[in-house]
Amino acid sequence: MNTLTVDLGDRSYPIRIGSGLMASPALFEPAILGRQVMIVTNETVAPFYLERLKHILTRYQVDTTILDDGEAFKNLKSFDLIMDHLLTQHHSRGTTLIALGGGVVGDLTGFAAACYQRGVNFIQVPTTLLSMVDSSVGGKTGVNHRMGKNMIGAFYQPKAVIIDTDTLKTLPAREMAAGMAEVIKYGLIRDAGFLEWIEANLEAVMSLDPVALVHVIETSCRCKANVVSEDEREQDVRAILNLGHTFGHAIEAYCNYKDWLHGEAVAVGMLMAADLSSRLGWIDREAVERLSLLLSRCDLPVRPPLSMKPEDFMNYMALDKKVVEGAIRLVLLRAVGRAVVTADYPAAVLQATLAHFTTH
Repeated sequence: MNTLTVDLGDRSYPIRIGSGLMASPALFEPAILGRQVMIVTNETVAPFYLERLKHILTRYQVDTTILDDGEAFKNLKSFDLIMDHLLTQHHSRGTTLIALGGGVVGDLTGFAAACYQRGVNFIQVPTTLLSMVDSSVGGKTGVNHRMGKNMIGAFYQPKAVIIDTDTLKTLPAREMAAGMAEVIKYGLIRDAGFLEWIEANLEAVMSLDPVALVHVIETSCRCKANVVSEDEREQDVRAILNLGHTFGHAIEAYCNYKDWLHGEAVAVGMLMAADLSSRLGWIDREAVERLSLLLSRCDLPVRPPLSMKPEDFMNYMALDKKVVEGAIRLVLLRAVGRAVVTADYPAAVLQATLAHFTTH
């Protein structure tokens, strides 16, 4: 087992990474404060892992909430269902929520924990690669609104993140690929050497080689933990973790959070950000083509939906949380391995990127 720490003073917490961790009650018990536990999962994950997790929590009153699966259900209706179950089962302020699932489950559970009786304990148990390397770490929680992604939420940190790599054995190939988009992101924004390692070892990662998997997850989590420790509430440097997300969130919202996985939309968004960076003269076209090739090797898309137009991107991007006084701030690449957040780019250059990716 490998252990990292998200350093936030008295709210610091461990990230545990390894095989078979869901069978170890000793990892969970220090993070469970009271006698009540509510496991929140979804209809896809529950048949694989719900009973396994309940089996090690026999010392507690364990209740469950099983949600519909998919980004389309990351909404206030699902949030309300969690609240209904907490109240119906008389959970007190000493309860602990456990998020067992991917990013949607984790974000919903964390938001519910932040709101229930003004804040209760929660643990992240991510079961997808994307949630392991990104959404389970850092305390961003929330739900989507029909007009924009993650528009309702809170910064609220878990007590622990427990990553059992065995859960990836049941992960569909498409979900595994979607997770790789966030892995590649870390190489692009802060660690060019890690990006080279991914290029050289991609087949081992995608075939679930245990050594390669742990390296990918640990390196990604360390990068995110360091950034979160520097800037918990995204006032400055943390925004670089959103490389490709402004474009990607526009794709997701345009598709009503259906058809496209989050990582797929982020993959296209990162390539669009790289293209814009190249048009500004910050990186060369070779770097853009290199990224496109790597994404294609992961079976990730490199073009947005055929029906999207530049105005569709602009309409949704105008609602992005990084917009300040009407200016759309984007995460761009000054170099491979060095990202910046800026609104200092000519509007015509952004339009050129949008036109390039929406012309068929």
